[in-house]
Formats: sequence, structure tokens, C-alpha cells
Amino acid sequence: MSPLASEAIERLACRLEKDADRLVIDADTHVTDPESLFGERRRMHESSPDYYHGRTISAEDLILEMDGAGVDMAVIWQNPAATVYTGEKDFNTRSLLAANRYIRDAAARYPHRFIPGGWVDPKACGLERALAMVETLVCEYGFPIVKFNPAQNEYRIDSPKVLAVVDRIVALGAVPAFHFGADTPYTPAEGLRCLAERHPAHPLLAVHMGGGGASYPAAEELYLAARKLGLEHPNIHYVLSAKRDAHMESDLITYQLAGEPYCRHLFCASDAPYGRIAWNFGGFRAMFGTLMDGARHTDPRVRAHAGLFTPAAVQNYLGGNFARFAAESCRRLLGARQPCPA
Repeated sequence: MSPLASEAIERLACRLEKDADRLVIDADTHVTDPESLFGERRRMHESSPDYYHGRTISAEDLILEMDGAGVDMAVIWQNPAATVYTGEKDFNTRSLLAANRYIRDAAARYPHRFIPGGWVDPKACGLERALAMVETLVCEYGFPIVKFNPAQNEYRIDSPKVLAVVDRIVALGAVPAFHFGADTPYTPAEGLRCLAERHPAHPLLAVHMGGGGASYPAAEELYLAARKLGLEHPNIHYVLSAKRDAHMESDLITYQLAGEPYCRHLFCASDAPYGRIAWNFGGFRAMFGTLMDGARHTDPRVRAHAGLFTPAAVQNYLGGNFARFAAESCRRLLGARQPCPA
């Protein structure tokens, strides 16, 4: 671990540990270096008033959204729709590494606002380059989480190459994260189960909890399978983003009723720029308001358990859960706990 990475990880861990009881954290956002855009991507970014798939936001854009939505910190990783690939693995590796470097630099500029997450692609970069990139992301950049997107990058979530890269991430102490949605056939429930059972004592992060870009009817089966799978494997943690709101509410009720440790395993998020932070966190806050007023809730499980959602429980879902999750990952990378400065 490089000295600079260790120092950044220690600062982040202390921030998260000290403020876990008050932080609101968006656990899934994507930012892009505006200087990396060229050609048609740059023209669309600069001139189009309309939303389009892959519309980019910079780190500074994201902070503006966070400030407007009352969000203190955000997990940031690259936007795969804005990272250019060719058929050449060296080029792909350089392109993806540059996108990861922007994440590192943004987190260094705004250490009190961002939790950096890396991104790896064993298909586009090849296995050996992907393994080397993991070493860079964790040991040099100090990323406590490294993400795969089997859907966007078109490979099976539990393919042999993925498993080899996951093994390296776990060996280094970082958390492997996955886009886990019903939008493609690449992330089935049995694939996530395979990953959870491969390292049952190590945390695994599944972003979207079965949602993603699928239509609501198509996603229904995976929504239900994801909910069940997380209760069967306590190392699975889920990010609630890009998923139908009624199902997210049912997830929250189910996991709150399940108690420890499961009520610590769900994290609220927006998937910005694909989702608006203000819309999502405004919705989460309103939803939690109805859940705390359990006597008048439409779900009989909530009515039957008075006080199921306390202010402390709500704060955990809005940020405390992820703060502790990420702090534990940081401590795992450091190998030993150091006292935080007063």
C-alpha cells in the first residue's frame, strides 16, 4: 500500500466513523472528467438540452446536486457509457485507467464529499491487465471498493475471469461490487449466489438489488430473488438504486423486520446521472416518514409492528449503514486500526 493511499484511506475511515450517525450518503453515482469527452460525446454534452443515455456529470456537477438534495457524501465511480473502448485491450485498459484516475483525483480534491470506488473490466482489458488494474486501484489509489458491470460490458457475473479478479480483490482486502440487475441476462441470481458462496466471510456489494435498466415486469422475478438471496447470505449488501420504489419499500420493511445484521445491509442511492439525487432522496425521506408513522401505513407488517422504523433506523438507511460498511472496508485495507485524531 502506498503511503499516499494509506493516508487517504485513514482520513476517509476517520471521517466515516466519526460522523456515521449523521451522514446522508448516496451509495451509487457516476462522474466523468469533462476533458475526456471528444467528438460526438463532447458535442452532445455541450449543446444538447435533453437527457440522453450516458449524459455525463463532473465531480463539481455532482456536488451541486448533493448540496441541493441535502446529501453529505457520495460513492463515485466512472460512467461506463462515457469510457471509450476499441477492439484493442491495451487501449481499453488505458481508457478505463484514466477514468479511474479521475475518480481518485476527485476524491483527493473533495475528501469530505466523496468515497471513491474503482472499476475493472476483465473482458475489455483481459484477465492479466484486469488483475494488474486491481492492484493499482487498491494499493496505489486506495479504493476500498472495486466494481464490475457485467451488463454494460457484456460478460457473465460468475465467469472464470470474473472469479479470478474477485479473488484478487478479496485477497487485497477490498470489497468486490457488481451491477446486479434484470436489464441483461449476465447477472442472474444464481451468479450472485456463486460469488457470495465463494467468499462467505467477505462482504459483497450488489448495486441495484435486481433493478437496473429493465422494465418493471421483466425485473419482478429478480427483485424477489434478490430479496431472498440477501437473507440467505449475510455477506451480501445491496444498494437501492434504479429499482421500482414499491419494491424498495418492501425491501426495507423485510430487512428491518429481519433485524441484525440484515437491517445494516441496505443503502440508499440515486445512480446519478441516471437518477436525480434530489428526486431519489426526497422520495426516500418521504417514504421513511410514512414508515415511521406505522399505524397509518398500508403494509400490514408495518402496522403490526409499532415503532418498527425509528429515527435511528432511518438514519442508518440514509447513510449510517454505508458509512460503517465503507469504514470497515478501509480498516480492512489498512490491516490494523489506528486512533483517529481528535
